Amino acid sequence: MARETSKTIFEWGRDTFGPVTDHNRVIERARLEFDELAEAVREGHSVDDIIAEAADVVILLNRLAGIHGRDLAEEVDRKMDINRGRTWVRNGDGTGRHVKK
Repeated sequence: MARETSKTIFEWGRDTFGPVTDHNRVIERARLEFDELAEAVREGHSVDDIIAEAADVVILLNRLAGIHGRDLAEEVDRKMDINRGRTWVRNGDGTGRHVKK
């Protein structure tokens, strides 16, 4: 099975749903999918169901990146390089925030 990229997901979305006329609609759809993910976690759904919902969110984010001719995986790598160079403060719950310079 071929690996998906932002480009292939963008092309699939365009071919399946037509061209995106408003980027905000893709973001709104991603929010709806994120709500479904939160519901699956809250209700204790199976790991398979939770990860499938997470994949829906990622698919929409890849579509948004593809619209702009970018690859989300490459952008994540770029952002992680930045994050690894930052100083972080732990919140004590597995999350945190970076210290602004």
